[in-house]
Amino acid sequence: MIGAFLNWLEHSFGKGPTPDGQSFSELLLGSLNFWSLLEGTHLIMLMLFAGTILVVDLRLLGVTFRNTRVSTISDAVLPLTVFSFVFVVISGTGLLFAKPVFYYHTIWFLVKMVFLALALLNIVVFHGRVQATQASWDADETPPTAARMSAAASLVLWTLVIICGRFIPYNWYECGKPQSDFINAVEQCKTSEKGEENMAGQRFDAKMTGGQP
Repeated sequence: MIGAFLNWLEHSFGKGPTPDGQSFSELLLGSLNFWSLLEGTHLIMLMLFAGTILVVDLRLLGVTFRNTRVSTISDAVLPLTVFSFVFVVISGTGLLFAKPVFYYHTIWFLVKMVFLALALLNIVVFHGRVQATQASWDADETPPTAARMSAAASLVLWTLVIICGRFIPYNWYECGKPQSDFINAVEQCKTSEKGEENMAGQRFDAKMTGGQP
């Protein structure tokens, strides 16, 4: 059902009645200047967001700015973090809208979403539980274990999010190419436009299995 909806979104939503009409997704992907602006904005804002997260996490780990209160550091960079994150989400949604079917059948994007969910969950836990006791360790050169663990998890998870996002353009794992059954299953290649091919050279596609392309 999700695949069918994304296929409609990419190829039919907003498409005019003429034979050469294009959907909104196709128009966005085919736009030269706006697409470049959207992708560039996403990358720049992602670097700003990751940079502010890095500053706070290193302080929580007791690596940098050890003589500065944690609250002083976080209050200084938080506006930039929120600002950049808003633009990352907006631009990322635009990129996803341009090629929803491609992303849905790309393992790097799917894994990125898992790490992204874990990173956001870590933020919720930190602000909901760990930060509740911040007044007692705000000026400590080395914050307590819970804060350091949250910071370490943040660094690892956001790094993995960025790495997976960087790998998305590469076609190392792509539907229609010979690859393991596990990759084919995760990418749901049987329902993709390119179909599925396992390492033995056997091919399957939506028509053969009765699925929706």
